[in-house]
Amino acid sequence: MRVLITGIAGFAGSHLAEFLVKKNNLEVFGLDVPKARTDHLKSISRKLKIFPCDICDFDAVSKVMGKVKPDLVFHLAAQAYVPDSWVHPGKSLTTNIIGTLNILESVRKHKLSSRIQIACSAEEYGRVFEKELPVRETNPFRPLSPYAVGKLTQDMLGYQYSQSYGIHIVRTRAFNHFGPRMNEGFVASSFAKQVALIEKGKQEPVIRVGNLEAVRDFTDVRDIVRGYWLSLTKCPKGEAYNLCSGKGHRIKDILDIITGFTKESVTIKKDINRLRPSDITVLVGDYSKFFRQTKWRPNIPIDKTLRDILTYWRERV
Repeated sequence: MRVLITGIAGFAGSHLAEFLVKKNNLEVFGLDVPKARTDHLKSISRKLKIFPCDICDFDAVSKVMGKVKPDLVFHLAAQAYVPDSWVHPGKSLTTNIIGTLNILESVRKHKLSSRIQIACSAEEYGRVFEKELPVRETNPFRPLSPYAVGKLTQDMLGYQYSQSYGIHIVRTRAFNHFGPRMNEGFVASSFAKQVALIEKGKQEPVIRVGNLEAVRDFTDVRDIVRGYWLSLTKCPKGEAYNLCSGKGHRIKDILDIITGFTKESVTIKKDINRLRPSDITVLVGDYSKFFRQTKWRPNIPIDKTLRDILTYWRERV
């Protein structure tokens, strides 16, 4: 079976590649932007075939799809950092919408029978009211960032193509997922890197933070990519599923756990540059629909994930 991962060099993409190469009878291919850093894939590079490709370039995408003819496609390539979408909204929307369209059109053009997982996001739900918690797949969409709007459109394109053309597409709406290799712009990784720098004497003993009162649903990325696999091997086409832990944690809780791993005495300082124009107060999901279909549930405790993130940064600073 031939498997293609878009965005293979990224955070979730590299973890998914590691998960897939351990399986028998799979040929794993990937595409990512030209000159993408592939450090995360070094240990498994001989088991992969990676194509440099900008997903916004239809001809380039079509060429890869026609050559690989994948049985399974995991579409993870995206502009994935919410704050960047405020700075460059056009780029965010183009990458996430047109990039997805190019994948789907390439499958249609080559008349492939690929099953496609589209990595959507819980950010699509946006403003959620207390009476709606935990968030189910039927919840209204009230997106609060350009990133969320792009992901919602990506999600709806997946639904439309599954209904209009009969393509086997499953949409996964992952809530916050984290783990080693995560970009330092994301909250847990930011805290961990700052702690590691303080321990090495490379930063003053001050951790700069944004909104610590927001509540999020965190799941280890290694559990999430296992869910991605199950979505294409266990789920019917046209459906959408939440992937999450079902538990809410304040950002301050995450900070407290990470700082509890160090002997350094640190001061917490709010940084206005880390605040968003609008932010979601609480976002906690319900994964019962996905559990009923696949028996998936998250296995990795949050303390282990956060310790692994800190270890990752300690080895790099």
